[in-house]
Amino acid sequence: MEHDFIKKGKVIIIVEILEYVPNSVVIKTIIKKTTGSVTAVSFDSGEALSSKVSPFDTFIQIIEGKAEIIIDGISNSLETGQSIIIPANCNNTLKANVRFKMISTVIKSGYEEFI
Repeated sequence: MEHDFIKKGKVIIIVEILEYVPNSVVIKTIIKKTTGSVTAVSFDSGEALSSKVSPFDTFIQIIEGKAEIIIDGISNSLETGQSIIIPANCNNTLKANVRFKMISTVIKSGYEEFI
């Protein structure tokens, strides 16, 4: 899947090309393959992604601002440059008490041995 705002082989700064939209969460897929995905997301202040459970580990890196990431009821406060791994099969919620931008990476391969 090709994306107009990401050119392969070209240097980009995600935090500069991912905009904030008032009262919204903006999601831009950078790479999407059957084996996983990399997504850039911006959250306006007060926005959240509903509680969900993924069958895969998810690596979250905050690239601007501050985020609240709740994993199985435990709140984690992350700032620019900090990261966390949301374990597979855990209930999680992402909240923006102040606006922030993040990169989410999901690797789907390697789980076959557990199925």
